[in-house]
Amino acid sequence: MSSLPDAWTAVRSGPWRLLGSRWPWGALGYLASSVPVGLVALVVLSTTVLLGVLTAVLVVGLLVLASVPMLAGLVAAVERHRLRLVQGRSVTGPSLRERLRAGRRLPVSWAEIGYAALLALVLWPIDLLVLLFGAAVPVLLLLAPWLASVDTFEVLGWRVDPGAEAWVAALAVGLPATVLAAYLLTVLAVAQAALARLLLDPREAELTRAVADLRRSRVDLVDAFETERRRIERDLHDGVQQRLVALTMTLGRAELDVPDGPGLGAVRQAHRQAEQALEDLRGTVRGIHPRVLVDHGLAAAVHEVADRSPVPVSVDVRLDGRLPGPVEAAAYFVVSEALTNVARHSGARQAQVHAWRRSGSLVLSVVDDGVGGAVVDGAGSGLRGLALRLEALGGDLQVTSPPGGPTQVRMECPCDG
Repeated sequence: MSSLPDAWTAVRSGPWRLLGSRWPWGALGYLASSVPVGLVALVVLSTTVLLGVLTAVLVVGLLVLASVPMLAGLVAAVERHRLRLVQGRSVTGPSLRERLRAGRRLPVSWAEIGYAALLALVLWPIDLLVLLFGAAVPVLLLLAPWLASVDTFEVLGWRVDPGAEAWVAALAVGLPATVLAAYLLTVLAVAQAALARLLLDPREAELTRAVADLRRSRVDLVDAFETERRRIERDLHDGVQQRLVALTMTLGRAELDVPDGPGLGAVRQAHRQAEQALEDLRGTVRGIHPRVLVDHGLAAAVHEVADRSPVPVSVDVRLDGRLPGPVEAAAYFVVSEALTNVARHSGARQAQVHAWRRSGSLVLSVVDDGVGGAVVDGAGSGLRGLALRLEALGGDLQVTSPPGGPTQVRMECPCDG
């Protein structure tokens, strides 16, 4: 039975496996239960709509009509439960008890209303006719030897005499008719169950796939962004920065050749400006994508940031090996942004950086003893962009900063794979 997870698989697996499984019986139960459920839905819904229309001029009529979505929801809850007879599992959604408890508070589902109307007006009469002819006739033919011996037996205009003719009706006609009926009933039940699932399933699988696709696209954007940052860093490092280095060397040689006077003062001033521009460019290059991060990893890059901080920073980074590039970059920029905020806004005397692996994730925290009050979504905060970046990688960024401090910026991001 485990090899036939649902009725449709049983139909495609061959007649003997279908007949030897429970799915023809499940299909029979599904179609048979459709008749009372559909009949009750027809009576209740038609009565409700009729009373609501007749009393529409009164407020009570509007209240009666407003109960139609709730009644349709109850029918949908029963249908979701019945789907297990054919598909092996029910459709997720509000249960019958939850529907009764919620009442009219649940939002209107036009799909549920449409399915309730379809079941009440179309599906259950079809199921009743199929059961009368598709299930009853093969059973009567199989019982022909006994029925013909008890009384006059006639089925579909064929009067079956007792004896040999009755056995022919049972074996030559009844058995093939039973196999055909099993297929017919199962296929019809599968089709109706598929229609019910199409209308009633909240499509969680589709939503899950959509979220996965969105997350992949966001990760691809992060990767593309990192690639572009590295290209810009490389162009500045190998192009503009080298030209500025050459310019400072040329100005340095010019200082030796130019005689004392206003010209030498101008050359010296230009030399200092070129050196300052070179230092600014190096800081910009480090901010775009630090070379030490690429060459030596996160631990070395964090130590470099800590050494540049005007606030004393203790570093405790315990990592065994390199991390994926996007994770390392995100962690580096979290540390850089957090320490920049510490230096500019916190009034802290010291800060601490801790990083370690835990259950396949990188955990990193930056703590300072400043005045507190930091928020992720504050005006001009660079942490908001980092939080979105970590979210795209499946991670999380949290800031705990009560008034008076201390402040903790903590990130956690999967780093396996």
